[in-house]
Amino acid sequence: MELWIPITLAAATAQALRFMLQKHLRGMQLSTAGATFARFIYSSPLVMVIAVTYARTSAQGAPLVPAAFWPYAIAGGASQILATMCVVALFSHRNFAVGITFKKTEVLLSALVGFVILGDVITLWAICAMLIGLIGVILLSDPPDAVGAWHTRIFNRATALGLGAGLLFGVSGNGYRGASLSLGAGDVFYRAIVTLAIVTALQTAAMALWLVWRERGEISRVLRAWRVAGLVGLTSMVGSICWFNAYTLQTAAYVNALGQVELLLSLAIGAFAFGEKISKREWQGIVFLGASILLLVVLA
Repeated sequence: MELWIPITLAAATAQALRFMLQKHLRGMQLSTAGATFARFIYSSPLVMVIAVTYARTSAQGAPLVPAAFWPYAIAGGASQILATMCVVALFSHRNFAVGITFKKTEVLLSALVGFVILGDVITLWAICAMLIGLIGVILLSDPPDAVGAWHTRIFNRATALGLGAGLLFGVSGNGYRGASLSLGAGDVFYRAIVTLAIVTALQTAAMALWLVWRERGEISRVLRAWRVAGLVGLTSMVGSICWFNAYTLQTAAYVNALGQVELLLSLAIGAFAFGEKISKREWQGIVFLGASILLLVVLA
């Protein structure tokens, strides 16, 4: 088994747990930005300690960061912030499993982004998988209790948030892969943890400035919710380290494809943690989208 496979499975598990905790944070009266900020403020110091410790113990020293690193890192970090906010906001409109399924359109969109940004190859099977996935997205876009014309039911706020999250996570994954590969020197973990440390530090600073400017008092509320928010940071750190290593070892589209195991975890979490039920149409959408992802992994 190639190393990127178990690393990706660990990343998907940690991410599912993190989104569960962030949904819980929204129920604790934190804003969307506040629940998003929790993942960075509590994970960034831990990541920095790991990066410095590993650089010293492995005798690889301080990284030489090239100019090409920064556009990838900034694009990846900014898009990840916006994508996470989209997912957290989406939980207010649709249940947990459907929200995560919408987010998982990233596997289809990341293939397109990878083709445009990094020159990754898209096969005929990958195109077929995207078309099947599109059917799944259309089915999921139509809420179970919606009424009116089909186009008004499908083109709604939840759909925009879901597809926006998928696109932004696709940009994020490719940005992180480009940033990590641009470092050149160092082993896989070194490049991944250095990239993660720099990006999370930038994200923490950017979100702190935003909250001070637009949502005064929200940082204090995040700090008061440290028990849950701290777990968000911990699962975020574990997931991010795994994702960064996986993106360094394999193209973002294939890493995100295997990461679709998060769909199964989200169904279990939605049922057992939040007592949610999935409608027939939502099941159909999940099956179509899941099939497109499986096709992409196996044949594309």
